[in-house]
Amino acid sequence: MRYYLAVLPNGVCRDGSVADSILLGKGDQQVFLQARYANRHGLVAGATGTGKTVTLLVLAEGFSRMGVPVFMADAKGDVAGLAAAGTPHARIDERIERIGIADYRQDASPVVFWDLWGQSGHPVRATVTQIGPTLLARMLDLNDTQEGVLNVVFRVADEAGLLLLDLKDLRALLTHVAENRTTVSARYGLVNTASIGAIQRRLLTLEADGAEHFFAEPALELDDLMRTDLSGRGVINLLAAENLITKPRLYSTFLLWMLSELFERLPEVGDPDRPRLVFVFDEAHLLFGDAPAQLRRRVEQVVRLIRSKGVGVYFCSQNPDDIPNEILGQLGNRVQHALRAFTPRDQKAVRSAAETFVPNPGLDVLEAITTLGVGEALVSTLGDKGIPRPVERTLIAPPRCRMGPLTTEERQTVRARSPVGAKYDRTLDRESAYEVLKKEAEAAAVAAEAEAQRLAEEKATRAAERKSAPRRSSRQSTGEAFLKSTVRTVGNSIGREISRNLMGVLFGKKR
Repeated sequence: MRYYLAVLPNGVCRDGSVADSILLGKGDQQVFLQARYANRHGLVAGATGTGKTVTLLVLAEGFSRMGVPVFMADAKGDVAGLAAAGTPHARIDERIERIGIADYRQDASPVVFWDLWGQSGHPVRATVTQIGPTLLARMLDLNDTQEGVLNVVFRVADEAGLLLLDLKDLRALLTHVAENRTTVSARYGLVNTASIGAIQRRLLTLEADGAEHFFAEPALELDDLMRTDLSGRGVINLLAAENLITKPRLYSTFLLWMLSELFERLPEVGDPDRPRLVFVFDEAHLLFGDAPAQLRRRVEQVVRLIRSKGVGVYFCSQNPDDIPNEILGQLGNRVQHALRAFTPRDQKAVRSAAETFVPNPGLDVLEAITTLGVGEALVSTLGDKGIPRPVERTLIAPPRCRMGPLTTEERQTVRARSPVGAKYDRTLDRESAYEVLKKEAEAAAVAAEAEAQRLAEEKATRAAERKSAPRRSSRQSTGEAFLKSTVRTVGNSIGREISRNLMGVLFGKKR
């Protein structure tokens, strides 16, 4: 039987070795999650109230003691208890003894709080350009035509060198494209005002959800999520999600953006001895509920390849069926809490969950899933050479932190000593598309006003010149009329005489 070595705060065991595993609990024997396979991803599933949150606390604490930073959402506020030490309790003492945990003691973990709205933690921000047209189109729930127009808008911004940092930048550029849609359409394809109007209306809805706080600067730098404290423990980054979870598109798009950024920016490291970062995606069904096929393929690609960059991704949801099969197949470490088979869908989920585990001859998995008690789970982790171990009915170890929320005062105290507060607590608003287009519009307005003034002045000048010039009368005097009449009479007589002489010559007549 393998016994758990007590881990000091810096992740070093009492025998001097570095902690290489997390004790999850005990079944027939103690069950561990090995650090070198933690980047093979995992799943924590189970019905409400069966102990998923406690499992997440144990995982987060274990990774932190290894020196591995963690990012996870706090959907109900009770995960924040990681920042405070737990209190002794008889039931905890009983579980410690049953599992055989040596030198257990209540302990707090290093925690940094984040919040999209900046109320319960440091503001989390990203620029519109960083999110990109694909994720933004999902966030706005655009159709294919509208997404195409949004791609054109981003292309116009790129070629014009306009920064898209916040929502007012995007609105300004949409207006600019609408005003110049003939030129833009000739170059990039048809851009119609109906699609632009639809995007602008969706932006108003997104803004009402508080997204204007998210699209801003300074943007979150991923290095600030991958910190350790002075003792070498990994910092646990908690995203306050009590309100965010009610806006599923904003929530899922934000977490997917973070995962994509990690995938694109981190270098390849192969299979490290322990992860560089563990990313916990709580309420995973919000990501996949109505995701288009293109987005699912993107998530599948990221989950499959990000392992080699040293990042472990752990999904948490009520049913394993909430995770698409192509992604579920990538999750090597699994903790399945109880499921309730009240409906045909629930019964199907139970069967599906049972079939995903490596069989254990001494355990009826199908029967066990529906009879697990609170704090129990079916656990299967990767063993030597990455081979899944047989599933085992496991009593989950107790966390060392508080199992409950923090008070407002305690949260503020933790936030006040954060190493990143000075960097993120103030919003920046540098010159970007909105300011540039506003200056151009103001310059054009000034030029138009000057041209209108010039034309008005020219018109006034011409009018003044016409008014000042002497006017000649069109009426004739009596002498002028008599002279003109006499000249006409003489001229007519001479003309007739010449005509008669000419006719006589032509016809041979003599006068």
